[in-house]
Amino acid sequence: MAEFVDRVVLHVSGGHGGNGCVSVRREKFKPLGGPNGGNGGNGGDVILTVDGQSTTLLEYHHTPHQRAPHGDIGRGDMHHGFNGENLVLSVPEGTVVKDKDGNVLADLLHVGDEFIAARGGQGGLGNAALASAKRKAPGFALLGIPGEERDIVLELKSIADIALVGFPSAGKSSLIAAISAARPKIADYPFTTLIPNLGVVQAGDVRYTVADVPGLIEGASDGKGLGHRFLRHVERSSALVHVIDCATLEPGRDPISDFDIICGELENYEVDPTAGVTVPLHERPQIVVLNKIDVPEARELADFVRPEFEERGYEVFEISTASHEGLRQLTFAMAKIVQEDRDQRAAEKEQAGEDIAVIRPKGFRHRKQQEFIIRREERNLEPLFRVIGKKPEKWILQTDFNNDEAVGYLADRFARLGIEEELFKQGARAGDAVVIGESNDSVIFDWEPTMVGGAELLTSPRGTDVRLEEIVRPTRAEKRAEYKERMDAKAAARAELEAERAAGVWTESVDAKKKNS
Repeated sequence: MAEFVDRVVLHVSGGHGGNGCVSVRREKFKPLGGPNGGNGGNGGDVILTVDGQSTTLLEYHHTPHQRAPHGDIGRGDMHHGFNGENLVLSVPEGTVVKDKDGNVLADLLHVGDEFIAARGGQGGLGNAALASAKRKAPGFALLGIPGEERDIVLELKSIADIALVGFPSAGKSSLIAAISAARPKIADYPFTTLIPNLGVVQAGDVRYTVADVPGLIEGASDGKGLGHRFLRHVERSSALVHVIDCATLEPGRDPISDFDIICGELENYEVDPTAGVTVPLHERPQIVVLNKIDVPEARELADFVRPEFEERGYEVFEISTASHEGLRQLTFAMAKIVQEDRDQRAAEKEQAGEDIAVIRPKGFRHRKQQEFIIRREERNLEPLFRVIGKKPEKWILQTDFNNDEAVGYLADRFARLGIEEELFKQGARAGDAVVIGESNDSVIFDWEPTMVGGAELLTSPRGTDVRLEEIVRPTRAEKRAEYKERMDAKAAARAELEAERAAGVWTESVDAKKKNS
């Protein structure tokens, strides 16, 4: 059974909005007391939040489908539906949220950070909310909008100031246990550490976190071992600390070769820019730690290789996690690097804030946002006009197409938005196909400009629209049948005239006359 999960694909769905209600108040001696249908409730949102208690994404590994509650439907007597509750999902600090294409949606670093992963749908208005001076008793209500659905990727990248790197059993977990209150699993066999360990260290006035990378071996950047899987957890680190085992008995290994192999793997690893730190791992400040000098042979080996590391420009510390020798000097050296990096980031942030200045001339006004666009296309050699916009596509979802009055209300909304006028400008004619939206299941209309009449002209019963009833447009099949009937009638008329000519009624052939003309 998995104990630590740092990457999951989550299928999130916001709650659907509830439908509005169509209702009319009826009292004694008042058969039509006015509309009193309530509004539908809004669907709940799916929210990711950092609460400081979660340390892994294991829960979502087992339950990858998360859906927020739906909103309730509206009811008569002005009873509005309740809103669906938000579904709050706890994630650890350092969680990066991406879409299925790898684009970063949010970087949740601190306790209290939130991100709305899927928004709930809006509830529909009841007929009481749709009533106006021109439409006193609407016989329709708006439908609730479905909640947003999408797939997101959660990646956990630990927030550590110092990253410990090195071969398995080099003593990284023992070092964290010696300098902090963390108690990771420690044993004398390779790959003891299967999850990144975090420890908090206090050195003077500086407090910082230390993390180790389990299973970093040669070829880790190509996917060997466990190191490549967990290298993302040190992408945010300020510095790297190479923990080198000077007491190893494995043949073919020595401190210099171990160090070179680890440096090669760090150089081959590409840092994800979403980590917030774009500096490659091998270019960050590095410290060399020669571990296990409590063993006499290891102390001699450390003294022998130390000058070579110093010649390469590295700061070297000889330590023992068993006797705690050299640990105080090491913790203060790491604290110094962390503090310098924090000061540098603060200065860069302040500088960036000073550079961002927006100067607008007096009387500046934003242009009115374009609510929609109309794109002319062609389908089966016939013109097709595609309307794309947030409002029109939303209104389509709210419309009950089984109710003629609701369809007429939709036509009025389109007209007020300016869609009718824009269709005229682009050369649309009656009967042309108009598509709302870009999806494959978009709604298609046969455009009828005469539908633009105002609602004050409506005299039909509730739930109907006289403008729709007046439209009798034949289908294409009916047009073809009518055309064939006309052609057959013409052929029959010509045959009759030819028969009369043959009988002596006419002296000239109808077909010959047609050719001569």
